[in-house]
Amino acid sequence: MPSTPPSQKNIVELAVDTPELSTLVDALSRADGNLVSVLSGDGPFTVLAPTNDAFSSFLTANGFNSVNEVPSDVLSQILLNHVIMADVESSDLITMGSGYTSGSATGAGGNNISIYFDTSNGVTFNNSGMVTTADIEASNGIIHVIDGVLGLPDVVSHAANNPVFSSLVAALGAADGNLVSVLQGDGPFTVLAPNNNAFDVFLDGASLGDVDTAVLSQILLNHVIAGSAISSETLVNNSAGYTNTAATGAGGNNMSLYYNTNDGVTFNGISTVFQADVVGTNGIIHAVDTVIDIPTVVTFATADPNFSTLVSALTELTPGTDFASILSRTEGGNGDGINPDFTVFAPTNAAFDALIDNLGGLPDESTLTTVLLYHVAGNANVTSGDLNTGANPVTSLQGGSFTVNLPGTGSNIADITDGSGATDIGIIAVDVQAGNGVIHALNKVMLPN
Repeated sequence: MPSTPPSQKNIVELAVDTPELSTLVDALSRADGNLVSVLSGDGPFTVLAPTNDAFSSFLTANGFNSVNEVPSDVLSQILLNHVIMADVESSDLITMGSGYTSGSATGAGGNNISIYFDTSNGVTFNNSGMVTTADIEASNGIIHVIDGVLGLPDVVSHAANNPVFSSLVAALGAADGNLVSVLQGDGPFTVLAPNNNAFDVFLDGASLGDVDTAVLSQILLNHVIAGSAISSETLVNNSAGYTNTAATGAGGNNMSLYYNTNDGVTFNGISTVFQADVVGTNGIIHAVDTVIDIPTVVTFATADPNFSTLVSALTELTPGTDFASILSRTEGGNGDGINPDFTVFAPTNAAFDALIDNLGGLPDESTLTTVLLYHVAGNANVTSGDLNTGANPVTSLQGGSFTVNLPGTGSNIADITDGSGATDIGIIAVDVQAGNGVIHALNKVMLPN
């Protein structure tokens, strides 16, 4: 009879007593961080324990003859990716069906790497390790024996492991620029990953092969924030604002992306996160329910609630002019001489409120149309770095011009002198870059001569 009942032994002791886990025991003793001591602690731990055969296949696939040849720091991270800091029974996983949990390996941004599980056909982790023996109880947790070693997934591997992203994986492979290779780079990346249903809606009956590969590349890059792994907590703490994606907009500038967390986490007013913080070695994935197409200047005006009065002025208050269609153009005009790329000097709601207070209301449609056209310059994507002081006035679609003075006074980035002679108009935010132009925000409404 054993001196200690199995359920009273800790995880390491049970592994030592199990011949098919001898390679795991050897690996634990050789890894950085004294993992034998860690997994002998109080826990609770859930350990996904690869068999000897699983380790043999993994080592061969990666060019090693034994665990002795694996760098100890890498070995430690691989093993930690099999350790969940909680009691997770197989029945818990089966109840959830599929989803993500976190191992103890360190990924992008210092966050724990995510593990994908699927119980549609047994219990499988990261599409590579199936449970062969479940729910071995130890004094400090649970062991699930699995038939594969879980590698350290990057963002592409995570997408490939989860079948709801199969359309995204196919699109990455079909696009110009070898985006699979790009997203397997060092990063860090934040990837907004549309699910299959999002792609179905976007394609609207067409096939992926019907989309021009260069266009497809830009659309996909518009879901990638390069240079940082942004967690949902960071987005929520920031509440709302703009960041840049890896896509290229007008003027060769990186495209802007508007996020808002007032009701969930949404991007460009159309795409909502339904699964946040899937952490890989080189980035974080947030799964979204809508493909985020290349935005126009209208996209941002509509998405950002700070421009709601401007949107109202451009639509229901000026029905005689189809501003939405004009400012959504991505190619040459229809003979009216109005072509992208647009530079829009966009008054905020507070700017319109001040105008309404001064006038006792908004002007009539004809006057309002003239005022709105005065805020748009066509045929040029003028970013903040291209704004020139005084000597080079900006010519608007209305025909009048105004001058920009740098630097601005107070908190203004720049000051504007408009056609009426007003000098107290400030540019308060710059360079919201769309596919067909750029937006700069104003704290007051400009008036032509």
